[in-house]
Amino acid sequence: MPVRAGALARTTPLRITALAVGLIAIAILSGVVAAVQVTDRQQTLDTLHGEVEPLAHAAQDIYSALSIADAAATTAFLAGGIEPTEVRDRYTLAVGDASADLVDAAAGIDDSDTTSHDLLARLSVGVPMYTGLVETARVNNRNGLPVGSAYLSEASTMMQSTLLPLAEQLHSVQSARVVRMQAEFATPPWPAIVLLMVTLVALVVAQLLLARWTRRRLNAGLILASVAVTASLVWLVVAGLVSAASTSRALDEGARPLSELTTGRIVTQQARADETLGLVRRDFTGRYDDQFQQHLTDLDTLLERVVQGGMREGADEVAVADRALEDWADAHDRLMALLDGGDWDGAVSVAVGPAGESAIQYATADAYLTHAIGETRTALRSGVERAVTTLTGLATGAVGLAAIAVAGIAVGLWPRLREYQ
Repeated sequence: MPVRAGALARTTPLRITALAVGLIAIAILSGVVAAVQVTDRQQTLDTLHGEVEPLAHAAQDIYSALSIADAAATTAFLAGGIEPTEVRDRYTLAVGDASADLVDAAAGIDDSDTTSHDLLARLSVGVPMYTGLVETARVNNRNGLPVGSAYLSEASTMMQSTLLPLAEQLHSVQSARVVRMQAEFATPPWPAIVLLMVTLVALVVAQLLLARWTRRRLNAGLILASVAVTASLVWLVVAGLVSAASTSRALDEGARPLSELTTGRIVTQQARADETLGLVRRDFTGRYDDQFQQHLTDLDTLLERVVQGGMREGADEVAVADRALEDWADAHDRLMALLDGGDWDGAVSVAVGPAGESAIQYATADAYLTHAIGETRTALRSGVERAVTTLTGLATGAVGLAAIAVAGIAVGLWPRLREYQ
């Protein structure tokens, strides 16, 4: 019996059957793997484009809106009495923007992201508490009561030590998620590509074996299967490389500089808060001025790193912002000189007055950093869109071509088996 079984295993019909089963199996496997990888890549990039990146942007907007609200509240207090309408409107708009961004962010966070949910919950509780303190300070300030300064100090302390760090942490979490997701898909789908190459090699070897077994050089069915697999392989390689290149470009020209520029804008707003809070508390003996100088130093280092990183989009805006920061540092030195001379009103005018040099340079730096953030964000989203578009139809095409390959294998080998009946 073992001898008979061994002899049967060496017969041509059984060899052709085994060959057909093996080829069909690997053709199906390669098509399924290609479809799964492409579908997974498309879904992830769609999620990145439609949910994760907008959420990271909303987190940055939360920080910015809260920072603007705090700066407006401080400016209003420095104005004394009834604050200017423009400043009051700026505060009201910033608080409204922060509240709207909190709602948008809450709707976009995945249920499994417990860290972000916790941060948003704490922000949602803290913002009303902050606005309540500001309103109490405002009422007392309008009535000329010194206690208003204490309430504003408590509100600003809450903003600087609690709310803004929470918003910054939320942005960092979401920004890191954007970079991580893009980095995962900055390479072509190599497993599917390799498997298709193995399938193509198997088909070529199968044709050589079949030619030796049947004395026929060409097999139309296997040629059709080879063409289908080749088409799938070329499509996948081209689309995969283009998609990976688009994702990598979006990462280098969008996600990474966007993250650093957003951090830069946050540092800019922190420096502005140090400058105005030092005036409110009439305390520039060391702490606030030291923090201001450190923030400008950190910002200069960060912007230099962004430019040296080879950023294309937003480079001109960053250069303008950098010059504004230098002028801001000079204006701050003049502010400190006025304080040293006992001219508090003059220092306030430089810091927050309509023609105040410090206020103008800060506004210029913040505006141009915002423009640069917008341009790098556009580069990021455009790159992701190109990556998604490149993969359109590929998953369905891979399955269809795999089906054609299976049909070609069956059509090519079935007649050879019938010859032995």
